[in-house]
Amino acid sequence: MARRTQSPEEEAGAIDLTPMLDVVFIMLIFFIVTASFIKIPGIEVNRPEATNYIEKKNAAILIALNDKNEIWIDKKKVDPRSVKKEIERIHVDNPKGSVVIQADAASDIETVNKVYEAATEVGITNIAISTERG
Repeated sequence: MARRTQSPEEEAGAIDLTPMLDVVFIMLIFFIVTASFIKIPGIEVNRPEATNYIEKKNAAILIALNDKNEIWIDKKKVDPRSVKKEIERIHVDNPKGSVVIQADAASDIETVNKVYEAATEVGITNIAISTERG
């Protein structure tokens, strides 16, 4: 079967989409690289108010405690006995990262303390409790 060749007039009228696709892919890469990735623990908590606070940035590990004392890490409910393992798993990916505990105002201090101790046992020294500005 013979291949039909285009005449010079047809070639001049054809639109070359290659440069447009290149620009689209470059823009896509730009937005992916510059996007800020927000880590969320998986649940919304009613944090207690505090008058003294220090703003923390670049928290690698966010741990949420709800009013039922359930522990949430990476959008998953975690058994209190396996909190240390989960923190170790995430800490391996970012050894210089800090831990932020987002505890509900109605959660028990015992549960907060267990999470805090688990983080210190892993070797993390930069641990903060998240509060609302009062």
